[in-house]
Amino acid sequence: MIIKDFGTTVLCSTPSFAAYLAEVAKEQGVNTSEDMKIRLGLFGAEAWSDELRKRIEQEYSMLAIDFYGLAEIIGPGVSVECSEKNGLHFWSDHFYAEIIDPKTGLVSNPGERGELVITTLTKEGIPIIRYRTKDLTILNEEECGCGRTHPRIARIFGRSDDMIVIRGVNVFPSQIEHALIGINGVTLNYQIVPKRVSRLDVEILDHLLVRVEPEETIWKNRRLGDELKKKINEELKNALGLRTEVELVAPGSLPRSTGKAKRIVEE
Repeated sequence: MIIKDFGTTVLCSTPSFAAYLAEVAKEQGVNTSEDMKIRLGLFGAEAWSDELRKRIEQEYSMLAIDFYGLAEIIGPGVSVECSEKNGLHFWSDHFYAEIIDPKTGLVSNPGERGELVITTLTKEGIPIIRYRTKDLTILNEEECGCGRTHPRIARIFGRSDDMIVIRGVNVFPSQIEHALIGINGVTLNYQIVPKRVSRLDVEILDHLLVRVEPEETIWKNRRLGDELKKKINEELKNALGLRTEVELVAPGSLPRSTGKAKRIVEE
């Protein structure tokens, strides 16, 4: 209602909330593309895939831009994409960035993916030296096509503490999102459930369940549902390199988030 009444042109939120907002708008008979005037979306605070970006841009007919920040550093405003969508410009006049190996703490070679470490250069109240963000990215020193010369960080791949290890394979939620959103008939709502088993009295993560909300027409048709499950299984195996269990659940049954989406649920 606020977006329509005020003719809002910019939406700033988490990407998962933007997806939820579009879902609720549809339920209320609002066309997000035609009934809203939003031209630009600034989304951050959680890792999100290019596939989700495309979905959001199509839903709203807007330009969706990634931004990055941490409450401990300054909040939103540490780095942001330009219209080139080729990395986030890191404001190096205020912050110094390093990429380290999250296991050893050693500085990574140029172009290698690792954990982002930030030192504040101009912050006076609470200056921070070599703060480990746990966010995984790549640092790029090349000039951007837009002409800006600030270094850029790649869009966040995930967090080092979000990674789960299933039968020796490293899995990030962003990999699962990347695979799911490219499949026709899958909505933007899913849940990842690592399962624990005991072997030789040692508890390990041995099994991965992915719950997915399909579109309403597929949920009501068993044959289409079975075909979708098979397709999801194939795509997840290709993306992760391991077999997963897929469960289709009723549309609207998974919890929604108005803040950061909680994708991993341990039961």
